[in-house]
Amino acid sequence: MKYAGCCVPVSALRKEPSHRSEMVSQLLFGECCTLLEYGTDNWVKIKCRYDDYEGWCQLSHVVEIGEENFLQADKDLTYDWVNEVDYNGHNMYVPLGSSLTSLNHGKAFWRKNSVRYSGKIWKPIVVKINPKIIKQVAYKFLNTAYLWGGRSVFGIDCSGFSQMVYKFLNVQLPRDAWQQAEKGDTINSLPKAVCGDLAFFDDEEGRITHVGIILNPHEIIHSSGKVRLDKIDNGGIVNLETKQRTHKLRIIKRYFKISN
Repeated sequence: MKYAGCCVPVSALRKEPSHRSEMVSQLLFGECCTLLEYGTDNWVKIKCRYDDYEGWCQLSHVVEIGEENFLQADKDLTYDWVNEVDYNGHNMYVPLGSSLTSLNHGKAFWRKNSVRYSGKIWKPIVVKINPKIIKQVAYKFLNTAYLWGGRSVFGIDCSGFSQMVYKFLNVQLPRDAWQQAEKGDTINSLPKAVCGDLAFFDDEEGRITHVGIILNPHEIIHSSGKVRLDKIDNGGIVNLETKQRTHKLRIIKRYFKISN
């Protein structure tokens, strides 16, 4: 089995090996994957380490790493909106939540490739989850443009947003909203919801199509057009700017206990 790490700030993960194909997700710098299949024209099919999502990315966007690097991914994350990394002696600017895979005393070596970093580091494993921490992380994405398949502050979709915020909390979520809705404990009513619970919304056919992070029983943060704050009630989401109802509430889920 071959392992690889993302060596560019953001790499598009596509449904098929073509630039014209739908972008289904993204790899951020340092995030790791397994290499499944080599295609033509610089494409490779990968399986993401973090969420097992599969898709095609450009071969030049990843570098082969050892198993020891692969197992160290996602333990340290970049914490500024944009972060300066020295990669093989050249500056690179990577987004919030990039993985500082195998970083030790500010240095990492992915086989023949060197990484140096002196910026802010977030260690998910030591986080005590509480409303202040949840808002601190989620608000960093405010006003990020909606991007189908996006997972970064340069563009993010609804489930990418919930997944990335939870990544900072050391809570692993699947990639898509419908997959996330299958996890966690069901909360029976909105008044019982607490900061950090996820609210899921469905379409007319009953399919889960949207997810957002509840801040309190009256307010939600979600990616719709952009990452924004809106009102939530038993019927769903009401856009604070247009006063229009935009999403119909289906279910609320909880994935962790809040620390004091």
